[in-house]
Amino acid sequence: MMQATVIGAGLAGSEAAWQLACRGIEVRLLEMKPRQKSPAHKMDTFAELVCSNSFRSGELTNAAGLLKEELRRLGSLIVACADATQVDAGGALAVDRQAFSHLVTQRLRQHPRVHIEEERVDAIPESGHVIVATGPLTEGPLAQNMMEWLGEEEVLSFYDAAAPIVSGASLDMDKAYFASRYGKGTGLDYINCPMDKEQYLAFWQELCQAEEAPVHGFEDKRVFEGCMPVEVMARRGEDTLRFGPLKPIGLPDPKTGKEPYAVVQLRRENSQGTMYNLVGFQTHLRFPEQKRVFSMIPGLEKAEFLRYGVMHRNSYLCSPRVLDGFYRAKKDPRVMFAGQMTGVEGYVESTASGFACGLNMARSMLGLPLLEFSTQTAIGALSRHISCYEGKNFQPMNINFGLIDGLDRRVKGKRERYMEISRRSLEQIEAYRNTVMEGTTE
Repeated sequence: MMQATVIGAGLAGSEAAWQLACRGIEVRLLEMKPRQKSPAHKMDTFAELVCSNSFRSGELTNAAGLLKEELRRLGSLIVACADATQVDAGGALAVDRQAFSHLVTQRLRQHPRVHIEEERVDAIPESGHVIVATGPLTEGPLAQNMMEWLGEEEVLSFYDAAAPIVSGASLDMDKAYFASRYGKGTGLDYINCPMDKEQYLAFWQELCQAEEAPVHGFEDKRVFEGCMPVEVMARRGEDTLRFGPLKPIGLPDPKTGKEPYAVVQLRRENSQGTMYNLVGFQTHLRFPEQKRVFSMIPGLEKAEFLRYGVMHRNSYLCSPRVLDGFYRAKKDPRVMFAGQMTGVEGYVESTASGFACGLNMARSMLGLPLLEFSTQTAIGALSRHISCYEGKNFQPMNINFGLIDGLDRRVKGKRERYMEISRRSLEQIEAYRNTVMEGTTE
């Protein structure tokens, strides 16, 4: 009898368990609820949605919509249950959260090869095939064991402090310019957005007054000790930012030959130059406020935000150091990690990681070759993000078109370009379908 263990019955763990079971693998699904709950959980059932009830856009011009459609076509349990419990939400896929969670739980409990054990796990099992999907609130003995087992003290981050990332194609380069401070480097790693005094003061005033996001009950303020939010820095004085992340020294504007009053720097996030990070802009502002205030920066008036800045509790691995492109631990491939702890952010992204883990663990156990999804697909792009991240500080991220390989030709218009990327991706997903279904018994 072939058996695998899945630790955690959130979105990723539930999906992984289903994919394994549907391929003839006996599954021990270990879940500490209802005996014990994290501070964020209230329900006794699986796949609980602790924040929004929305899986975000269903449109193929949105990367989250594309990822859901890929999973839908490949037999995802989570997406099927979301479709079955959908409520009206315009173009988004939103669900009745209780009905959704109950349906996922029911499907798993009724599967003859899923064996549910209600217990807390404090250590990674020393033998057998294991998928760890314990979520972004993993702490205590298990978190300590994970660090010891992976052999790197700094591999697990307990707070997520990240600056916004914008699409390179959405920047107005008539107002911005490429340059590295004092002319160092290639000069192409940073985009600089210059401000005159009037622009800076208007931006500073709005930043000081902007509305912050609420702090969840299971979080605290410790995150702010090591990384001050840009809005808090701004409130310390009119010139604090100009002597900090917005200092213009060594960055003359080639249009004038002079240093601006202030400069916002954007650092390249990937080799393709499709994504740029706002340097020093870790923030706790509400997402609409980030869009409103940061769009005041010259060159960012029409910026597309691929990820908003966040500062909240979020346990996640430095995955590129310890995981491969199949979500397997580099030190021991029998163990996989899935969900937000791997650095994928969001419901559908967690589902995708669980799907990939369940699929490929089953294929490995069945003696089939592992399936590597193309980075022209959203599923494959997420796998690349967690295993081959090129930036200095790995941070969790939602799926976005900046992660997916671009087109080899120019397509006019953002909506048209994204639709063409989605069309190309779904063609590949259709080609994968027979291989994905190989070995299934359902």
